[in-house]
Amino acid sequence: MIQSDPFAQIGFNARRRTGGGLMAPFVWLGGLIATALAVTVGAVLAVLTAAAVAVIALIAGVVVFFAGFAFRARRARAATARRDEGVIDAQKVGDTWVAYGWEREGR
Repeated sequence: MIQSDPFAQIGFNARRRTGGGLMAPFVWLGGLIATALAVTVGAVLAVLTAAAVAVIALIAGVVVFFAGFAFRARRARAATARRDEGVIDAQKVGDTWVAYGWEREGR
């Protein structure tokens, strides 16, 4: 017999068999075990991902901490260089004074 409605077999009831046979409880138990295993693997992967994100955040914090020290040292050195720019050191050698520091380096 040919069915006139092609969508009559769509849905959960179309796949369900009456009775299920002798293997139905074992198939159900296998599905339950597979579901539990999938949930366990998903939970472990979620914990590992969270731990990896925490480690990355910790390393990034340490890098930012040391970068702050580096920038602070750079600013302090630049301020010292600006402050010492106009200072001339002079020493008395014999009867004359000899000045150091008025020559500009890098010319």
